Amino acid sequence: MSNKDDGTGPEAAPSDNLARSTNFRPLRTWPALLLVALMFVTRFGPNLLEGDPSGYWMVSVFGPLLCCLLLVIWWLAASRATWKERLFGTLGLIGALALALWLADPTMRGPGTTTLTVPMGMVVFGLGAALLRARRPAIRTGVALLLALAGFGFTTLLRNEGMTGNYVLGLHWRWSLSPEESLLAARKTAAKPDRMDSGKIREALSHPEWSGFRGPDRASRSLGPQISTNWAALPPRLLWKIAVGPAWSSFAVAGNLLFTQEQRGPMETVACYDADTGREAWNQQIEARLEDPMGGPGPRATPTLASGGLFITGATGKFLRLDPATGDVVWKQDLSTVAGRKAPMWGFAASPLVTGSVVIVYAGGSNGKGVLAFDSATGAPRWSAAAGTDSYSSPQLNTIAGEDLVLMLSNEGLVFLDPASGKARLNYEWKFSPYRALQPRLVGDDLILLPTGMNAGTRAIRVTKPNGQLAAEELWTSRNLKPDFTDIVTYQGYAYGLDAGIFTCVDLKTGQRKWKGGRYGQAQILLLENSGLILVAAESGQVVLLAADPNEHVEVASFKALAGKTWNHPVVVGDRLYIRNSQEAAAYQLPLANTKLAADIQ
Repeated sequence: MSNKDDGTGPEAAPSDNLARSTNFRPLRTWPALLLVALMFVTRFGPNLLEGDPSGYWMVSVFGPLLCCLLLVIWWLAASRATWKERLFGTLGLIGALALALWLADPTMRGPGTTTLTVPMGMVVFGLGAALLRARRPAIRTGVALLLALAGFGFTTLLRNEGMTGNYVLGLHWRWSLSPEESLLAARKTAAKPDRMDSGKIREALSHPEWSGFRGPDRASRSLGPQISTNWAALPPRLLWKIAVGPAWSSFAVAGNLLFTQEQRGPMETVACYDADTGREAWNQQIEARLEDPMGGPGPRATPTLASGGLFITGATGKFLRLDPATGDVVWKQDLSTVAGRKAPMWGFAASPLVTGSVVIVYAGGSNGKGVLAFDSATGAPRWSAAAGTDSYSSPQLNTIAGEDLVLMLSNEGLVFLDPASGKARLNYEWKFSPYRALQPRLVGDDLILLPTGMNAGTRAIRVTKPNGQLAAEELWTSRNLKPDFTDIVTYQGYAYGLDAGIFTCVDLKTGQRKWKGGRYGQAQILLLENSGLILVAAESGQVVLLAADPNEHVEVASFKALAGKTWNHPVVVGDRLYIRNSQEAAAYQLPLANTKLAADIQ
């Protein structure tokens, strides 16, 4: 008898014996294991690296999806599964995914599907097939499909409350109350809003301290008294903190009145609060709701106080003038109807601009309906102008070359409009295929910064007026400042903002980086000009003071102001900090530089 091993002797592997006796082979699983490992690397690896968030998004989402597709190809073409297994397994995966999506919370569709549901199901399918590679086809395929169903189905237990600036889902158990649901439940038993003294309201409204989005000139700078930086000894004092509905609106401020926008169930809500107590003075509700799986629900724009009115842009396109003393509707328009377009991906987000007798807003319609102007008193359409089709910026008024001009930054570039007629005085083309969501920044009387996110950087242009016609020339374009949707500030020859998620200072003369350091998520910032400080409202709800110093990144002080994701622009009026996010709002009294640290300050 020969001693040659023919695969039937005692040295033969059990899996080989099983394969020879049943006419099937063990699965070839090393490609599946490699793809599963690669899926984890592409999903989580890029977030550990310095770079543009758009790159994170592309690699973190499409990398795992590509691996999932390759897993299906492996199963069909290279797994050594029987043809019945391949057919049954593929149809089973499709059915399991379809069932999971049908049962999932609506907020888990879209980004939740691509970044979590599909990868989870395919990962456990691949691992299950690898673990049972040598078992009978019915067992290994059946168990792998059950695991895939569990992986796909796990996300039916979750809901998504939007994504962070680095595209991480805000996941919570599906049965838990959201902050919005908790707010609505509490309001069922809450006292009705108190009407404030109309005389005091009218007096305050005559000179609003903070008229709207990023302040009167949209520059996000506070000209208040000098702030003390010794927060360890004298921290900001909490005046009040309240629950609010989700929105990415900021505040308009007049005296002791705060105006903002919120989502409360099916109703978009404009609310007026007492700045001293946080108590609601009035609210006005309109039935409208934008559901966005990335940003979450709620309005995006900030109310504008001007000409005795309160002007509002809703996320679905409702455009109104309210009486700021009572909340009563004066007139109402619909941007979708006037501009002839549906709400953009993340809703209508432009805060209104009031100048002269018109109120101006960006709508992004085609055929010359990009920017719309209405009579501020009656709401009647006055003019319209072309200004691209994709922007989450707001129109702003600046004086350039002796002219008052409306500046609007869109995917097409920067357009300069006459505020009375809408006539384009200059159209500076700098096309950018995705959206723009930032404000142009006028420095001096002729230098304009055009911040653009998603890896494009920031451009500086100089505007001149030869022969009575406006002209613009590019000074520099720098990828050292790529702020995405975090607005920048300028101070004494330098620009400050986020570059791919890291705080950065660049020279306004050259666009060259001076320093880079400090991670605050997709923060929003405010210049405290008389203090030489930059107040950072970090995405985590932390408030950080930075020195506006071009030589180095210096954190001066910080404290935890809010809980939850914070993308809203902070407001400082005098020594008051007003800050909010999608679930709560608060007012803090900031210590002043001349405040004594003795007991008499208490």
